[in-house]
Amino acid sequence: MSDLMHVIQEQEIDISNTDVLDHETGTQYLSFIVGGEIFAVDILSVQEIRAWESPTFLPNSPTYVKGVLNLRGTIVPVIDLRNRFDFKQIEYSETTVIIILKNTSLSKERLMGCVVDGVSDVLNIDDESINELPNNHSNIDTRFTEGVANVDEHAVTLLNLANLLSLKLIQHPFSGQG
Repeated sequence: MSDLMHVIQEQEIDISNTDVLDHETGTQYLSFIVGGEIFAVDILSVQEIRAWESPTFLPNSPTYVKGVLNLRGTIVPVIDLRNRFDFKQIEYSETTVIIILKNTSLSKERLMGCVVDGVSDVLNIDDESINELPNNHSNIDTRFTEGVANVDEHAVTLLNLANLLSLKLIQHPFSGQG
């Protein structure tokens, strides 16, 4: 048995401080910043978070498709959510990351990289606290959202990954109208 496997099997889980777990209900979301706004996705859909690296360019792709990454042998398309949602373009910085998201559709798991300005926090949001996104002055197509939740007096937009990562909708402009 390898040393790593031995260490994993010998670990004891300390369950003496379970107060945090006992009071948590709802779904956990990874929140991140895009264009000064807070967005979140179900944490179970997050494959990994990678530091910004320039993907390989794809000719004739929409402006929000930055290219593809080779993720341990899997080619992963990368979209910039600022461009996708028609936000003001800003320079990539040391906080810019690519969140690798997974979505299962038609019994097939798809991976997509999303460029965001920075990762914020893991939030626990009850389903009852999710409201419909008001349809006013937003460049974000409502097909890409599941709703909005108020967390610590900040609006957090929850993204619908099935549509955001849809190959059918990725062909269309930022609005998703086609």
